[in-house]
Amino acid sequence: MRISKTFDLLRGKNEMALIAYLTAGFPTLEKSMENLQLVSESGADLVEIGIPFSDPIADGSTIQYASHTALENCVTLNSILDKLKKIKLPVPLILMSYLNPLLAYGNMRLFNDLEEAEVRGIIIPDLPLEEASEWISLSETSNINLIFLVAPTSTEDRIKLVAEKTNGFIYCVSVAGTTGARKRLSPDLIPFVKKIKRITNKPVAVGFGISTPQHISSLRGQAEGVIVGSRLIEAVKRGEDLAALIKKLKAATRED
Repeated sequence: MRISKTFDLLRGKNEMALIAYLTAGFPTLEKSMENLQLVSESGADLVEIGIPFSDPIADGSTIQYASHTALENCVTLNSILDKLKKIKLPVPLILMSYLNPLLAYGNMRLFNDLEEAEVRGIIIPDLPLEEASEWISLSETSNINLIFLVAPTSTEDRIKLVAEKTNGFIYCVSVAGTTGARKRLSPDLIPFVKKIKRITNKPVAVGFGISTPQHISSLRGQAEGVIVGSRLIEAVKRGEDLAALIKKLKAATRED
């Protein structure tokens, strides 16, 4: 299923999209693939798989730990894509990677392999929009959504440009900082989401710091989706019931 179709279906049910993030290769490559399957069958509407990288500048300590573990496991982009080609998920799959591993892999080869693995979207947090024309062309040719981010520091002109270029949804970074579970959301977040919504009618999904059902329910009626990452990585690390956690988080995306 396409990302846009998922958001359309959820809008018809008055639900937000729950996007579950997991790091490929954590705690092992096999287990990360099993967890992808698990969260997609337990209520996540989309799943995002992170490619481990040695210098994840946008990520906090939790995802850095997962990425470091995966690299120690000798997990590579090639081995991840080989695994992704062999699994079938019931929801759209999104790849998140920093630019360097993708450049080393080769972008034309990458998009061919993403198509084969039925990946529906790609997020490259350190890809400058001004240097993204070739990536945008490849994404359009392959029908793989290239998803861009906006942050609280983004100007109105920047938000307009991102809204024009992004496909699937706009990734709204909730804070000017790194990923990581937080006790409370910024009081500036909802005004920021409203600012984005005044500029574009494309779906907005909020990430960075979203970790509780209360965070999610506070965004109902504002954003179309939420991205939960560090909280899920922590659950994997602690051996929590991942399926039960996803169900609780998904329940918060629905009206009471």
